[in-house]
Amino acid sequence: MKKLKMGMVGGGSGALIGAVHRRAALMDGEIEFAAGALSSTKEKALASGRDLGLPEERNYASWEEMLESELGLPEQQRIDFVSVVTPNHLHFPVAHAFAEAGFNVVLDKPMVHTSEQAQRLVEEVEKTSVVFAVTYNYSGYPMVKQARHMVQKGELGEIRKVIVEYNQGWLATKLEDSGAKQAEWRTDPARSGIAGAVGDIGSHAENLVSTITGLEISEICADLTTFVEGRRLDDDANLLIHYTNGAKGVLIASQVSAGEENDLHIRVYGTEGGLEWRQEEPNHLISKPMGAPAQVLKRGNDYLCEEAKRASRLPPGHPEAFIEAFANVYMSVGAAIRARQEQAEPDELLRNFPCVYDGARGVHFIEKTVESSRSTQKWLDARWRAAGRHRQTL
Repeated sequence: MKKLKMGMVGGGSGALIGAVHRRAALMDGEIEFAAGALSSTKEKALASGRDLGLPEERNYASWEEMLESELGLPEQQRIDFVSVVTPNHLHFPVAHAFAEAGFNVVLDKPMVHTSEQAQRLVEEVEKTSVVFAVTYNYSGYPMVKQARHMVQKGELGEIRKVIVEYNQGWLATKLEDSGAKQAEWRTDPARSGIAGAVGDIGSHAENLVSTITGLEISEICADLTTFVEGRRLDDDANLLIHYTNGAKGVLIASQVSAGEENDLHIRVYGTEGGLEWRQEEPNHLISKPMGAPAQVLKRGNDYLCEEAKRASRLPPGHPEAFIEAFANVYMSVGAAIRARQEQAEPDELLRNFPCVYDGARGVHFIEKTVESSRSTQKWLDARWRAAGRHRQTL
């Protein structure tokens, strides 16, 4: 199988998430890192590309140069997709330009700053039919896929309540004043957007609920707080949520929960039972059928659904986690790109990945959360009324 050629914008020297994306994309041997514009400054971009072994002719000083040069190549020599791993404020101009030019796009979350930008991306994707993914990477965990399967099959009955928490402690102090790059841009409204913790990790929590349950938000009551004095964006969020089917939800997103590391934790309860999953113990899913003992389902076993098994690479008892979940998103995106190129249907088990509609809904969620917190109104209508409400399939 001919490898797909990946270009990358952002993710140069010292960038955590760029390295994660590269390792994940290349994990299964079906993608190669072929081109990049890896920093916002020419010198750092070129130096990062050389450090990572990019050929000189495809080591670009800027994303604009990369787009122009790739378009100038014969179609079969161009990159097959671009992975955009910049700070948030660059997501829209880069992703829109590449999608408009007909390139498939993988974009980090949150997708863009505003719903207006999100709608423009939706329209461009619908116009060009490019494959467009947003890396809500937690959707790639095998046991998240198993949880979704159980909900879809009705094993929990009708969903009544969802509690999702994402607790971190790394911003419990004013880390942005210490020169920490990741803290600096995430707490800067010009680069991060209108939200802090809600945009950075609350968006993951919202997507995890949507991925597992398929529930749609109808109303929210949000309380955002900035605990660290002098910080310009929220660092703690507490939401009550009403879903369109009548279910109730609680969403917590905090980056000042001292002592916590990366505690993304979801509990779903229906009329027939419940389930529980923690990102820090990702290979286990707790099933709680009503009137029966709780069961611990484990990754890699034959009793799991086919999609969960397909998302595993190792036998039971060999832990798989964060990078493998990212790799599953890239594996699905790669299958969709190949299907588009060959004008064929992708593998049924690889059809689902977070797409432009998920990204647009996530931006809408962030905006409505901020609006709710600023309002004196108890409940705010937060329905997402975009035409597309599905994952991208070909």
